[in-house]
Amino acid sequence: MFVRTLLLVVLSVFLWATFARSSDASGPEERYVVQPADTLWSIAATRYGDPREGVYELRRRNKLDGSTIVPGEVLVLP
Repeated sequence: MFVRTLLLVVLSVFLWATFARSSDASGPEERYVVQPADTLWSIAATRYGDPREGVYELRRRNKLDGSTIVPGEVLVLP
């Protein structure tokens, strides 16, 4: 009985994690290759209008700790 309950809990957690991750995706991802002289601020201002919100979303989506990016780096655009 204990093994069955444990197996059910593990399976439930796995399914929950799978569906939670897939529900975050809102369609195909658009990618952007960083060019020389690009900054998160310039990309955000060009793409989103409000650079503050854009930088926040770019950092969150790409799991960036700071705002340093390098040419050739590929960013996922929110």
